[in-house]
Amino acid sequence: MEEFMTASFWLAVGQIIMIDILLGGDNAVVIALACRNLPAKQRTQGIIYGTAGAIVLRVILIAFALALLAVPYLKIVGAILLLWIGVKLLQPEDEGDHNISSSDKLWGAVKTVIIADLVMSVDNVLAIAGAAQGAHQDHQLALVIFGLVVSIPIIVWGSQLVLKLMARFPIVITLGAMLLGWIAGQMAYTDPAVKAYLPESSVWSYATAIAGALFVLLVGKFLQARNKPSAAA
Repeated sequence: MEEFMTASFWLAVGQIIMIDILLGGDNAVVIALACRNLPAKQRTQGIIYGTAGAIVLRVILIAFALALLAVPYLKIVGAILLLWIGVKLLQPEDEGDHNISSSDKLWGAVKTVIIADLVMSVDNVLAIAGAAQGAHQDHQLALVIFGLVVSIPIIVWGSQLVLKLMARFPIVITLGAMLLGWIAGQMAYTDPAVKAYLPESSVWSYATAIAGALFVLLVGKFLQARNKPSAAA
């Protein structure tokens, strides 16, 4: 019980919620698109059932991810992927990226939501598993479930508000992308394949985390600036 009162536990909870808000925007769009042709009475049911099924599936995937992160070199691969996701988050998205077929049948819409979420959840699963590494090993899955449950209403009912805040305050997206870089740095530092060769020091852990955050910021802003002229054309 004491582990649930530690600062590292609640820091990881905060990271998971922020990750799900930032990376869950697409999922909220998918839910809306998949359920748009349902009768008004069934639309809320489709959203709730589809989201619940997607969350259960995501918890299972994250449980596997937490186990796999103990395999040597996988954390390094995961860290590289997280860096790429963070950099990608800073790039402007083209409209019309979501080619989601809707259904006028409740379970058809629910199936679409679950399948689409599964395809799109690689970034969420990897980032959340990385954030959970900061908690005690016995409570990592409980932490993941808690963080996802807390973030469900934010994604489903508050997604539009969150998206408007991101549009008005771009710093939110920048900080979120840097958070992914931070987690990537910590993941790489704790990989079993390299941990034995690195000094056991919180200073080094923070240094690699800061390096990951700065990498995402600098590379992301560089690519952002480079793509502006082509976007204007």
